[in-house]
Amino acid sequence: MNAALPVAAAVGGMAVPAVIFALIASRSDAGALAGWAIPTATDIAFALAVLGIISTHLPAALRTFLLTLAVVDDLLAITVIAIFYSSSLHLLPLVLALVAVAAFGFLVQRGISRWWLLLPLAFAAWALVHASGIHATVAGVLLAFTVPVRAGAGEHGPAEHFEHRLRPISAGFAVPVFAFFAAGVTVADTGGLGAGLTSAVSLGVIAGLVLGKAIGITGSTWLVQRFTRARLAEGLSWWDVVGLALLGGIGFTVSLLIGELAYGVGSTGDGQAKIGVLAGSVIAALLAAVVLRARNRHYRRLCEQESVDADADGVPDVYQRD
Repeated sequence: MNAALPVAAAVGGMAVPAVIFALIASRSDAGALAGWAIPTATDIAFALAVLGIISTHLPAALRTFLLTLAVVDDLLAITVIAIFYSSSLHLLPLVLALVAVAAFGFLVQRGISRWWLLLPLAFAAWALVHASGIHATVAGVLLAFTVPVRAGAGEHGPAEHFEHRLRPISAGFAVPVFAFFAAGVTVADTGGLGAGLTSAVSLGVIAGLVLGKAIGITGSTWLVQRFTRARLAEGLSWWDVVGLALLGGIGFTVSLLIGELAYGVGSTGDGQAKIGVLAGSVIAALLAAVVLRARNRHYRRLCEQESVDADADGVPDVYQRD
């Protein structure tokens, strides 16, 4: 699969939701536009969880497409946070943070994975980035980019090693704790559930996550394939892309973070943004489940037919794109 497709999908999947949100929020007060970046983010952890529940026969290329899209999406989202949602820049802490990141990268590139060396450097990078005025989440992205993915033949790369070691902490503690504290919505502060759902901020977020992501990811992927030599992976259809694009509308954790940065923790705008993020993410997940379950049934039938053909002549047929 050509990497240009998921990269373009990530860019389109951020640009179109932002435009849709701005169009809807513009009918409200000017302060509502501060949250234009809320529906641009995709929560890869929740998206992969939904895909894992649905997928038994979906092609591996679909997961690869989603992972590549999510990496680019995360990088762009963190860049947006650093540029548009960070306070004034302080150069000395930023330079020291880069030194800590460089030291961390030097160690992991040489295969050194001792926690008592890496953990203090990672914490120092996080604290210094925060002190520089840039949102501290940027530190995590910078540190992640220093970790090599590949290793020798038959060996796990450092990235896979860290992912295996840290997944229980991330999935079992960090994400649930963040979700618990970030997702709380005081409905009374938003004027009631009905008013919260029909506010310009909530509607903009919902439309951005559900419609914007679907249109942006699918449309940009089609445009790149139409005007370049990039092509979908063998066996994938455009219905697969549509299902994945809907899955990209799950914008839970990063979207909630941007909402807090845009409007202020506990504000009316923050509450409306949270209602929109929760509603939009649930709708996007349900729609994606409908499409991808249908595609999963299609690929299961192909797999069963392949087994029958293999039993008949010993030569399995190649999946055909419908």
